[in-house]
Amino acid sequence: MKLYTYFRSSAAYRVRIALNLKGLTTEAVSIHLQKEGGINRKAEFRAINPHMRLPALALDSGDVLIQSLAIIEYLDETHPQPPLLPRDPIERAKVRALAQVIACDIHPLNNIGPLRYLKNTLGQEQAKIDAWYHHWIADGFEAVEALIHPGPYAFGSAVTLADICLVPQVYNARRLKAPLDRFPKIVAVDAACAKLAAFDKARPENQPDAE
Repeated sequence: MKLYTYFRSSAAYRVRIALNLKGLTTEAVSIHLQKEGGINRKAEFRAINPHMRLPALALDSGDVLIQSLAIIEYLDETHPQPPLLPRDPIERAKVRALAQVIACDIHPLNNIGPLRYLKNTLGQEQAKIDAWYHHWIADGFEAVEALIHPGPYAFGSAVTLADICLVPQVYNARRLKAPLDRFPKIVAVDAACAKLAAFDKARPENQPDAE
């Protein structure tokens, strides 16, 4: 398999964690999101992913999968150990819901595309862009904090899709200096995951293309 990735992409970060948890190796292809206006916007990558986003996972069959949650669920279905979703349908739905609060509500508003649009098209000052970022982190993390079950992980004693989505978002929040004092459960889950090799190996600074 071939993973199209970028060290700072939190969506690619999620997939790297899942691959590590499953014990799977891939060929990593770095797609820089800022150089030359974004390598992801060039025709070569558009032919791989028409949406021009990361990650993309090229399978040995020639198929290309996009969207991190779809890729992770594919990996979970084709390599079921260790499972990333609970067997109980209600618990499974709860895990997916927390993951989607992050992947569908928080992350899209704070992704590089919207932030670049705020700066370059709408002419917003960096202080206002930072305030935008911090607002949507706090708004989403209030919900996440309330949804977390007793630990050490987001839904108890086993790592799930929820943790895979939460850790990259916490990493981004810290990188952009969003206050986390109000979210002790989130901070505790992140700390528990940091002790696992699968999460540590996936960290942005541990990637070959890290800058």
